[in-house]
Amino acid sequence: MAADPLSRVFAALADPTRRDMVARLAVTDATVGELAEPYDVSVQAVSKHLRVLEDAGLVSRSRDAQRRPVHLEAEVLDLMTKWIERYRRQAEERYRRLDDVLAAMPDDTSDTPTTPQGGNPS
Repeated sequence: MAADPLSRVFAALADPTRRDMVARLAVTDATVGELAEPYDVSVQAVSKHLRVLEDAGLVSRSRDAQRRPVHLEAEVLDLMTKWIERYRRQAEERYRRLDDVLAAMPDDTSDTPTTPQGGNPS
């Protein structure tokens, strides 16, 4: 059974190397060799990471003469953003309701003794 698109995106981004690649591709397109430069892994390992990102729809490859630049498909990030935003709004609403309940509670600070327990009032 194939995972839904959102699950594939989150799974692809679970790896820190792939997240770093996405961050770098957000700045500019790059070839596999350029993407491999800062990592202590083979070009083949980077290609495997890119295949996972490509399968999730996060990147695509094009042909530019002899170069094959990798391009970030930013609209896929919108899928994640919308999902996260929906739950962020729900959580905020819950906290807002909790704030309302707490604000409506009676304030018993006026009944609190000003003398520390066991202390002398003088």
